[in-house]
Amino acid sequence: MRASLILALLVGLTGCSSDRTTINTSQSLVMESSVLSAGITTDEPTIRENEGQQRAATVLFNQQEKPVQVTYRFYWYDDKGLEILPFERPRTLIVPGNGKADISSQTGNLTASKVRLYLYL
Repeated sequence: MRASLILALLVGLTGCSSDRTTINTSQSLVMESSVLSAGITTDEPTIRENEGQQRAATVLFNQQEKPVQVTYRFYWYDDKGLEILPFERPRTLIVPGNGKADISSQTGNLTASKVRLYLYL
């Protein structure tokens, strides 16, 4: 009985393991709830080729009267869902009250085909 329990656990653990080298890149915008609560809205970033580089951009809108400091980071991925190096550092900006701010990222790696934007306060 004990051997069958151990075997069942091993089979269960084996079924749980997976290849974690790829990431589901279908979600191109991730915002923490605090960002929305602060009145910041945006659309998913768009990607365009610009002078031999891939460029992702979007606009942040502040729907409140007071300025909001937002931190963001772009993550670049290739067609297979692998994150592209070098990793971009998080950046911080202040979106003015009832205003907007353009944000963007560029990579010289032409295999970049997907991007994810992560926003937090």
